[in-house]
Amino acid sequence: MAEKLAPEKRHRFLHNGQTVFEWDQTLDEINIYINLPPNVHSKQFYCKIQSKHIELGIKGNPPYLNHELTCPVKTDSSFWTLEDDVMHITLTKRDKGQTWASPIMGQGQLDPYVTDQEQKRLMLQRFQEE
Repeated sequence: MAEKLAPEKRHRFLHNGQTVFEWDQTLDEINIYINLPPNVHSKQFYCKIQSKHIELGIKGNPPYLNHELTCPVKTDSSFWTLEDDVMHITLTKRDKGQTWASPIMGQGQLDPYVTDQEQKRLMLQRFQEE
């Protein structure tokens, strides 16, 4: 049953018709997925995760993202990886079970219906754990 309560699809944050990132959430985590540009060596990418802020990009260039997070995260258990030309950022929620309308403060908010669906799914997931 837990598999059915996993995120059904990723949400997309678009800017000027381009996908900036995709994301989903569980009770414990926010996952952000960013397609990486071609022909850039993996060692050139960086990601700084702070309690209420995230910055990432290519070293020596302006940051791709440099924003406040919607809610605080646990920095000691949040991390990022690069795999198959995708940067996957896992942010551990400080407040387990909290529904985020977007990872980034004021950017790409889910509409109220989708937020309500996410909240119901997370509530079911929490009840199942207990």
